[in-house]
Amino acid sequence: MAILRCSACAYLREVPSEHASKTVKCPVCEKPAAIHDTVGFVTGLIDKYSALLSKYRALEASQSTPPPKGQAPQKIEYLDLHNTAVMSQSTQYQPIIRWFERKSVQVEVNHDALDTQGFFDEVAVELGDQLATLGELHDKIRKAQRNDYGSVTMNLSNHNQNQIKIITGFCKSLYDYSFVAKYFYNKNEKRVHLTLQTAPAIVNFFNGEWLEWYVFMKLLKHCYDGNGLFSCLRNFTIRFANEDQYEIDVFFLINSRIPVFIECKSGEFRPFIDKYSKMRRRLDIDKNHFLLLALGTSDEQVAGLTKMYDITFVNETSFIKHISALMAP
Repeated sequence: MAILRCSACAYLREVPSEHASKTVKCPVCEKPAAIHDTVGFVTGLIDKYSALLSKYRALEASQSTPPPKGQAPQKIEYLDLHNTAVMSQSTQYQPIIRWFERKSVQVEVNHDALDTQGFFDEVAVELGDQLATLGELHDKIRKAQRNDYGSVTMNLSNHNQNQIKIITGFCKSLYDYSFVAKYFYNKNEKRVHLTLQTAPAIVNFFNGEWLEWYVFMKLLKHCYDGNGLFSCLRNFTIRFANEDQYEIDVFFLINSRIPVFIECKSGEFRPFIDKYSKMRRRLDIDKNHFLLLALGTSDEQVAGLTKMYDITFVNETSFIKHISALMAP
């Protein structure tokens, strides 16, 4: 047998050997997909794996010596941000620990929240980047999970071809990464059917944790591509001297001196405004650096809320632009 592999949507299947070396239309995304001889395909994968393994070992070696005290870690070249445990190493986040310690605040790091070797980060970025199209499907999944339903069906007959490709492509990703147990698209009826997973990690992801991953990965890439020094933490706990304890969604320390605090709210955010206003003052962070990201709010809303309250409001499309301004020399 030969292997059909679509480089656009990652569709993979076996086909008869006589089709090897041909290029056909992908049955999922309809883009050109090559058919590979099995031995050649596997040999290529082994070569790529060997090259990546060599880079990973070199990366481990480069991280074995901690940076001088007070200095953020240097940028690592050729780092695959979506498949690394580098952010979970203490040399990466120590500048943040010291920043909080200077304020007599203790930090408890969640190392799993920094490890991108799983698939939560990839799915979160795909969902966030196409939220205008995928929002309805996400809402259906979340509501079904809250009501203990085992499946979701979505009618796509009122969607255009581009939207259908985005939705079915995302559903394929959910299936490939095992976020759903089964996926089927009926082309004639234009209906998507998903059988849901019940694992708590998957339920929590769709219930809002995806937004943390999305914000973390988008800001991580922005800082990494910008060639600046930075440290980062996600989903960690801080404890004040009086034992008050809080969970923090996303925190970056840029160039060892610019703190960026981001609280992510995919649902109701109004009851938390006072809580985070008080926390900002306790941490003595400038208002422009203390962000509450309220999913789905308009630019007009975030501007008005920022005027009214003692923290800065942003949405899923404006937070990177706001942080870029903070990082500008």
